[in-house]
Amino acid sequence: MQSTDENKKRKLKMPVTDLTDVQNFDDSVFFPIEEIVQYPLPGCVVPSSISFSPDDNFIAYLFSPDQTLNRKVFIVDLKTSEQDLIFSPPDGGLDESNISPEEKLRRERLRERGLGVTQYEWVKTTNSKKKAIMVPLPAGIYIHDIYNSETKLKLPSIPSSPIIDPHLSPDGSMLAFVRDSELHALDMFSNELKQLTDGAKESGLTHGLAEYIAQEEMDRKTGYWWSPDSKHIAFTEVDCSGIPLFRIMHEGKSSVGLEAQEDHPYPFAGASNAKVRLGVVSVDGGSTTWMDLQCGGMDQHNNEEEYLARVNWIHGNILIAQVLNRHHTKIKLLKFDIRNGQRKTLLVEENNTWINLHDCFTSLDKGVAKFSGGFIWASEKTGFRHLYRHDVNGTCLGPITEGEWMVEQIAGVNEATGLIYFTGTLDGPMESNLYCAKLFTDGGQPLKAPVRLTPSKGKHIVVIDHRMQRFIDIHESLDCPPRVLLCSLKDGSVIMPLFEQQFTIPRFKRLQLEPPEIVEIQAKDGTLLFGVLYKPDVSRFGPPPYKTMINVYGGPSVQLVCNSWVHSIDMRAQYLRNQGILVWKLDNRGTARRGLKFESHAKHNLGQADADDQVTGAHWLIEQGLAKVGHIGLYGWSYGGYLSAMALARYPDTFKCAVAGAPVTSWDGYDTFYTEKLMGLPSENRSTYESSSVMHHVHKMKGHLLLVHGMIDENVHFRHTARLVNALVDARKPYELLIFPDERHMPRRHRDRLYLEERIWDFIQRNL
Repeated sequence: MQSTDENKKRKLKMPVTDLTDVQNFDDSVFFPIEEIVQYPLPGCVVPSSISFSPDDNFIAYLFSPDQTLNRKVFIVDLKTSEQDLIFSPPDGGLDESNISPEEKLRRERLRERGLGVTQYEWVKTTNSKKKAIMVPLPAGIYIHDIYNSETKLKLPSIPSSPIIDPHLSPDGSMLAFVRDSELHALDMFSNELKQLTDGAKESGLTHGLAEYIAQEEMDRKTGYWWSPDSKHIAFTEVDCSGIPLFRIMHEGKSSVGLEAQEDHPYPFAGASNAKVRLGVVSVDGGSTTWMDLQCGGMDQHNNEEEYLARVNWIHGNILIAQVLNRHHTKIKLLKFDIRNGQRKTLLVEENNTWINLHDCFTSLDKGVAKFSGGFIWASEKTGFRHLYRHDVNGTCLGPITEGEWMVEQIAGVNEATGLIYFTGTLDGPMESNLYCAKLFTDGGQPLKAPVRLTPSKGKHIVVIDHRMQRFIDIHESLDCPPRVLLCSLKDGSVIMPLFEQQFTIPRFKRLQLEPPEIVEIQAKDGTLLFGVLYKPDVSRFGPPPYKTMINVYGGPSVQLVCNSWVHSIDMRAQYLRNQGILVWKLDNRGTARRGLKFESHAKHNLGQADADDQVTGAHWLIEQGLAKVGHIGLYGWSYGGYLSAMALARYPDTFKCAVAGAPVTSWDGYDTFYTEKLMGLPSENRSTYESSSVMHHVHKMKGHLLLVHGMIDENVHFRHTARLVNALVDARKPYELLIFPDERHMPRRHRDRLYLEERIWDFIQRNL
């Protein structure tokens, strides 16, 4: 499918240059506002979705050779080190105009902006001379044979019935997907297509799809799971009939009626969730076996089995479900016999703060006698997430890691050598590194400290090969744009650089972007806080103090400040710095990656400790002589929009203006899972819900407020901004409103994003 030029071997490694090589420009740097919205961001056109072939002889990845969002599939032959473009979409691939409404909403949940090819999977086969990948595109499912350079449209799509969430079976013999709310399976050899479930559409149900709450809040994007032997599929049945529909009108359309509206079952805090059942069906067909479990759909607020959080298979075709209670204080690991659906409780964990979901459940099923099966589980019972070994009955056999730091992800387990590989924060919460630890300790000896395998400071995302010999290291930091290295799993040494770039990025050089500085301050209670500082050029703007804008997020489960390239190419912050504005970011108490005690400041306390810490940060800037008193503003989006408006209202003598994008203005208007974890139920904590609402504080507001919202936002509904406007009118407080009739939670269209930045800059100029 490719031209001759496209098929030429391509080396993607770029020359390495030090920052000192950047030439000197005139003092007045031309930084047009259009640069803020130009995607991809500088240095971010890098290999993504990297994976090893089943035999570990090749690496595949997505990449855009023309430096756009349109990606194609490349491979690296690890025997020859040659990199080759192997798949270009025959029809150009995915763009925002050729996908179904269902897929558009899934892209919103995934925060996906990529175009062209956005996913692929290796086709596992017993034939060593056959290498193929599966690529889902709007036109259907393609299979590309790497050795023969042949591309076949294996399963065409039907415009009125899109193929959703396709995945190959572990042995590569079958392809499962959801169409018309039912689970289907395609035999890859005979091309026989079977519908495995039925009755969903007639009953208003879905089979095999993750519900809204699972996708948006639980980080569970799928609703079905292949068994290890490729003979069964576990799947969810979702019933949203008990959730009233929330209607969103497309006010910007010229049409009216059904095509200008959409209805979403949205579970508001305190209301019912979707009913979710878990079933198992054979790929040979037949009836579904339902597990002894039903989550959600109940009015009782103390339901212990409210959310189906995770589903896993372990050796012997045993199904494991992680089930969370409504108050987020108890999680159960349930084991099911798929022949009859009977259950057994493996583990129950409780925590008075809350349970944070994770993906660290790993079964030990390779038949190594020393471990006798069982599984690895991550717990925060010490206040920090650490790994523990459990036997087949769920009994804890002891910790694998310990200390005042956290494990993030399990990267791989080598049962034969008794080693586990994981990423974590052992070297500080600003970093993320790969470590190796022993699965067990002989004779009750104390645990040995994990061995770090990634030597460079910054953030590391890793992919380990199947043979547990090598790993891909995607590394970046404030001073280093993303690079991709093939490394030895034995000692972390670099085997081969696959993609490197270091300050050779034309936009980075032309705009004279400078990495910001990470600083440490203390909250009022002495807690260590981390901030990021963008200082204007003294030679152009003179010495401080400067007018200051504080970029806030501040919400739970997110860390804003870290040693990451993301901050060096934060184009809005860099633009403001270039205009003589100091920009500051601070992770307040309640944010992520610092342990449960640090996070717990957010519980029943939204808009309080987080806003207090942002004020502490502002006062620190003033004390350091960096910020001008009376000339400090805030800007943020989503939770950051909420915190911007809240801080402006609560601290009228500190903040002069705020830009609040898509703010949650009252928590009774947000969803069950996120809100109730932090705030409890509205019926139990009415005073807390009231005091955490922006509307409760608007009477104190003195500064200038710009509200920004997309009118078809199905996550944080436009009604949040509308309710705040009503309160501002009641309090006779001025405000400015910027709405985008055809945008959802974040503006996607280039014209809208550019207009947004122009209006924000105009607002700052007038009010800071």
